[in-house]
Amino acid sequence: MYRFLLSRRWLALTLLALVLMPVMVRLGFWQLHRHEARVARNALIAGNLAARPVPIGSLTGPGRRVPGDLVWRTVSATGRYDAAHEFVVRQRTDAGGDTIGYFVVTPLVTADGGTVLVNRGWVDSGDDATAYPKVPAAPSGTVTVTGRLRADETPGTSGIRDRGGLPARQHMLINSGQQAGRTGERVLGGYVELVSTSPEPRAHAQLLPEPNHSDIGPHMAYAVQWWLFAATVPVGWVVLARREAADLRAQAADADAEGAPGGGPDPEGTGSGAGSPEGADRTDRGGTAAEDAARAGSAGGGEGGRSGQPEPAARASASGE
Repeated sequence: MYRFLLSRRWLALTLLALVLMPVMVRLGFWQLHRHEARVARNALIAGNLAARPVPIGSLTGPGRRVPGDLVWRTVSATGRYDAAHEFVVRQRTDAGGDTIGYFVVTPLVTADGGTVLVNRGWVDSGDDATAYPKVPAAPSGTVTVTGRLRADETPGTSGIRDRGGLPARQHMLINSGQQAGRTGERVLGGYVELVSTSPEPRAHAQLLPEPNHSDIGPHMAYAVQWWLFAATVPVGWVVLARREAADLRAQAADADAEGAPGGGPDPEGTGSGAGSPEGADRTDRGGTAAEDAARAGSAGGGEGGRSGQPEPAARASASGE
């Protein structure tokens, strides 16, 4: 009954099921690994944010790249702001993510002659995007800044296309290498996302919030879904095979019933053929009437033989007398 599994259609369906199951299992593990990476990233960010501030010079230097495990590390730096080389970064959103404006980046020159880029926060773009926006003045004198260490932005890591032809002191990326090329200063790799300043300035840009490190995303749910899909494939294959086998058995039973003797329909459509009770009753009544007629004929013949002559002759003799 299951010979249909060797048909071309069922062989193709079986092959498809055998291919889908390992693919779905692998996709489930891919989502699981993304979940694990997200959890590890959140733990790393939480640990770096909670760590005590360390001098930025101990983690990076001029021309150095900030490694991934040091991103968001709490750092500090002491020096004087170089307002002459301050610039803004275009197309950045505020803390709520609703309004587009600028990031204000001001170099901080340290006592050893190094320069640290400090993202002092967000300001509104105003009505004229070609003009330099209104920016709170950087504090004068020596200050100590505390903030989160960030890696240099590039088109590959940020997804932002770096384009030229912008108004003066406006750029698309925060990149220490580009700033070093523009000013010729010894700029430390990466930059600081400002959290606090000592002494506290009277006015400052809108400080940026710390990154979200509690959301683990939907990756674990996606992994479970892929594994459930993989488990459904063989179950569905068995259900379809059993259903088709049941349909084939029903078709075979119908064919046997139509081919059996007397199993066809009554041609007259009366339902009273020879095989029916009504037909048998009529046959019995017909046979009894024929037998009665035969017995009557036999009795008449016997009486004529005993008289020796036909009945009309006897009637004539009686008349002559």
